[in-house]
Formats: sequence, C-alpha cells, structure tokens
Amino acid sequence: MFVYYPFRQVEGSPGDLGLAYRDITLVTEDNLKLHGWFVPRDGARVTLLIFHGNAGNIGHRLPWIEMLHRLGVHVFIFDYRGFGKSEGKPFEEGLYRDARAAYRWWQSEREPLGEKLILVGESLGGSVAVHLAARAPVAGLILQSTFTSARDMAKTMFPIGLLLPLTGLKYDSRADIARVTCPKLVIHGDRDEIVPFRFGKALYEAAPSPKSFYAVPGAGHNDLLWAAGPEYGRQLQSFISAIQ
Repeated sequence: MFVYYPFRQVEGSPGDLGLAYRDITLVTEDNLKLHGWFVPRDGARVTLLIFHGNAGNIGHRLPWIEMLHRLGVHVFIFDYRGFGKSEGKPFEEGLYRDARAAYRWWQSEREPLGEKLILVGESLGGSVAVHLAARAPVAGLILQSTFTSARDMAKTMFPIGLLLPLTGLKYDSRADIARVTCPKLVIHGDRDEIVPFRFGKALYEAAPSPKSFYAVPGAGHNDLLWAAGPEYGRQLQSFISAIQ
C-alpha cells in the first residue's frame, strides 16, 4: 500500500470513450511538469478533482471518469509525479505539492467562472485529498476506500509495518480531516481486503459535520464501483446536488 506502483505508459484517453477533453500541463512549486485531463460537461457548475490511488495512472481510471462524467460534472484528473507522463519521482510531500498545483490550475481556470470544486480521493489519493482540503477552501470532499494514517495501515501489513520508521511516511488523514469543514462523503466497501473497513469508519468518525457514510455491501478494495452498481451514482449525485 505504501509503496508507489506507477505505470508510465498511458493507454487510452477519454476520447476513446467519445468524451471531449483537454490535455493539461501542471507546474509544481518545485518546477515539475505533471500531466492531466480535463473532461468538460456542458452546463456543469461543479468540477470533480480526482486523486487516484497508488498504482497505475490516469489511463487506468477511464471507466471511473466516464461514470463520474455522467453525473453532470466536469472531471479533472491528473497523474502524480512519476506516474504516467508526469515528471519526477513520488514521495509524500511531493504528492502534496502536486495536489496544490492541480488546485492552483482550477483556481485560475475554473473558479473565475463561478464553479465549485469537489475533491475525490481514492485509497492513497484520499489522504492527498484530505491534506489539501484541510488547507484550501473547497466545496466538498469525497473519500473512497481511504485509510486513517500510514501508521495504522502499517500495523496491518508485514513486513512493511517493520519498515515504516525508515520511510518517513505519515499520511495522517485522521488528524487532517478534523480541520475539514466542508461537506464530506466517506465511501468504503465492507469487505475491503487492503484498507480495512474499520479505517474508513474511523476516518468518518474523526470528521466534523456535515458528513455522511456510504458502506458498500460486499465490495472489496478494487471492485467497489462494480459491487455498488447504480447506487454508487445515486449516492454521489445526491451529495453533489446538495452542494450545487
């Protein structure tokens, strides 16, 4: 979980799904160039900024992008440093810098149009999203299959747990989420074999209101969208509509 598994080759694009999109180049505060996609939706007033998990790249999230786009929102997704076409190598503070670069792009390009921003974090990306939401004003936060902290996760994993003191990893979402005042939706599969369900529940309990929790029956870590079926879209649509 706390080893990064980037994949460099980006296979496919939103265009393969018949979706219009823009290639986006982000520049981080340490002068790295990151690659992303902005998938617009006519008439949308909300952008979902996606922080993906610790493996693969944005090309592996095309079905998710398509599903989210059907909710009537703009979708903005990018690759962290070292993933896909983005420069550099991943490390914790680097991913936080990457998140800030994506936020600055949205502030410059979309906020002046009167749009709202909702952060969506998947697994490790949830920690990156929480970190940003604790430090920048956003309209909402959706966390999917996210853990409380690197320390908590390490206790469930061997031998990574023994190596945690050497990695310097914190990803302390439990501490950060206490500072997030916007509406929050926490989603977790009740059969998650990688990030235990209890971590998603503990993260929800540590969050201040307003908040809601969506437990997906029978869902593991990597099959949540399919296990949830149409209810996934209904839950997100309800959350987004309340913010619009």
